[in-house]
Order: sequence, then C-alpha cells, then structure tokens
Amino acid sequence: MRSKLAATALLGLLSAGTAWAAPPTKTVKLGVITDMSGSLAATSGAGSVIAAQMAVEDCLAKECAGMKIEILSADHQNKPDVALSIVSKWIDVDGVDAVTDIIQAAVQLAVQNLMKNKNHIALFPGGTARLANEDCSPQTSVLWMWDTYGQAVGITRPLATPDSSWFFLAADYAFGTSLISDGSGLVKRNGGKIVGSVLHPFNFAGDFAPFLLQAQASGASVVALGSTGTDLINTLKQAREFGLGKGPQKLASFVLTITDVAALGLDVTQGVTASEAFYWNLDARSREFGQRFYARHKAMPSTIQAGVYSVTTHYLKSVAAAGTTETAAVMKKMHELPIDDPTIRNGTLRPDGRMVHDTYLFRVKSPSESKEPYDFYELQATVPAKDAFRPLSESACPALK
Repeated sequence: MRSKLAATALLGLLSAGTAWAAPPTKTVKLGVITDMSGSLAATSGAGSVIAAQMAVEDCLAKECAGMKIEILSADHQNKPDVALSIVSKWIDVDGVDAVTDIIQAAVQLAVQNLMKNKNHIALFPGGTARLANEDCSPQTSVLWMWDTYGQAVGITRPLATPDSSWFFLAADYAFGTSLISDGSGLVKRNGGKIVGSVLHPFNFAGDFAPFLLQAQASGASVVALGSTGTDLINTLKQAREFGLGKGPQKLASFVLTITDVAALGLDVTQGVTASEAFYWNLDARSREFGQRFYARHKAMPSTIQAGVYSVTTHYLKSVAAAGTTETAAVMKKMHELPIDDPTIRNGTLRPDGRMVHDTYLFRVKSPSESKEPYDFYELQATVPAKDAFRPLSESACPALK
C-alpha cells in the first residue's frame, strides 16, 4: 500500500535557534514495516501507518512545508526473512530513505543490521534493549519510546522491595528473554529475590495452564508477565481463571497496552500493574493527539503507534533542518534538535541512539472507575527520564568505545 502526501505551502516557518536548510528536492520516502495480520497487529499494524501519516501531515503544516513525502507500508508477518526481502527492495528499488515500526524482536535485529550495512536509517518506536545496547548502531538507528530494560525498570522500581519475591513468565524469544534478564537484575539490585521463571513459545496456540500453575505454586509475591499481543491476552484470561492477582500474589505485566485492555475488558484486567511510555489521557496534549488518532482508527493509540508518530515527526523535522535525506546529516540533526511533540515528555536523544524520557506506572481501573471509552489507567508513579532507562555508564554499546 502506498499513500502519497505532499504540500507546496510557503517556506519560512522556522524554529527559534535552529538553522533550517532549503527542503530536499527529492521525495522523502518512509517505509512502515509492521505486523498487519498477526498477534501484534492491534498494537502496531494499520494504526502505525495512520500514526506515520499523521506525523507527515503535521510536519508538512510546519517545519516540512514545501517537502514531498511518501509512505510505503507492508506486512512482515513476524518473519525476519520476509522483512529483509521487503526492506531491501524498498531501499534498492523504491528509494526508501528510512523505515519505522519494525515490531517484533527478531525482525528488529535483522532489519537493524541490514540498515547499518546499507547506511539507511531505522526508526524503532520501541523494542528489545539490545538495539541500543550490545547491538547498537547509533549512526543509522534510534530506539524511541520504550525498550525491554525500560519496561523492566517501570515495573521493578516501585515493586521490587527487599521482602518481595518474583516469578517471571515470558515468551521464548529475544524480547522475552531480555525482559527476564533485565528484570531479574533489577529485582536483585533492589533486594528482592527470584523464585523462578518459565518461557512459553511465541505465538503459542496451546494451554498456558502449566506455566501459570508453576507461577502460582512458586509462592512469589509478584508474578511478572513478559508476553505481548495474543500471547499476553490468553495468559491474562487464564490467570484470572486461576485467581492470580486476586489474592496475595500481585499480577504485573511488563508490556500490557491499552489495546490489550480493550480486547480483554476491565473485568479481566482490573488491578493489573502496567508500565507504559505513553497514555492518551495523561494530559491535555496527549488527549488531543489520542482523540485525533481515534477519529481515524476507532481506537486509541498504543505506545508503539504513538512512538511511530513521535519518531517519524522527529525524523522529518531533521530532514527539513538538514535539507537532505543523507544519513549522516539527518542523524546529526536528530541529535541536535529538541524533541517535542504531544506523545513524550522530557525527551533527549543519547549518543547510543536511545531516546530517554519520562515513563509511567499505571494501575488498570475497575469497570466502575472507568468514566469514558478507553479510560483504563490510574497513574501510580512517574519514572523520570534520568532513571527510566539503562544508564550510559552501564552500556555495552560498542560505538561508545
């Protein structure tokens, strides 16, 4: 699918303190490579394409006036080989300058390496922390809204007390194993103890009961879930059937999203502790953005979709400021320009390619507490940007050395 968005508005809309170049003469092409039909489609998919289109339209009305911008989109089917084939053609044949969404950890790592080799830009709205750590490529990629380490921080920072005990249940691929590794380290650092963990297959069509019974029998005070999409939905459904989260054991999810809550309903999800980098009803700016998105998609934006909007917006502003799509020039501007849009607070792009910003701990409301559609979360805590992600002092990013 292609959608062409262009504008010929007058130039001269400048940001204070920034030297803006003439707009690129070539059409800027952005690819949205996503999960259109699988377990992650609700949190990305068509909504991510809409988010990218909104970013283009908003930038054309301001900093990108006079530019020509084209969006391409495709379904990678959660298969790295499919993603690599699509993205390679986009770059070599269609002249795509950058790609975004790129959801699913195995796909992300494959595409990151491809973009590094081809010297093109990967805009990750979120994903495995490896993208800005041991597998970093800050010359050609950025990691924006969330990562596995940040999700682990968001849950463990307020809940990992010295008397807490933890059991991890996660999907068996890079994403889930990263969550267990990062979460375990943070729990131990805060004085808590790990009493067990178990991995389930990704996109699992079987019965989660054996995994959940193992978690329940562990006696852990916190059962932490590291699954996404339909895996998480099915896990939570069965967890409620077994009474997990209703008694002394607290049920926490590293990656619960509002699309998951919408699919399951508040009867099932009420009381679950969730860490999110974005919530549409956090403040007036995020609410206005959420309502605009809802008007097009008939659902509020997930953190991934909000991240696609944010990272695409910043990329396009950087292209406008650089006056070119050349990778080094655009990446330089991405690090120089302030990060400001309706979806993030206190954002800064670090040398390792990780954008740090405030994140949030929420409690899912009960049905009686919810006053309007998608009124799902009650804010419990804000994790400030300086504490929300892996510190640079602990980074394994080779580019920093």
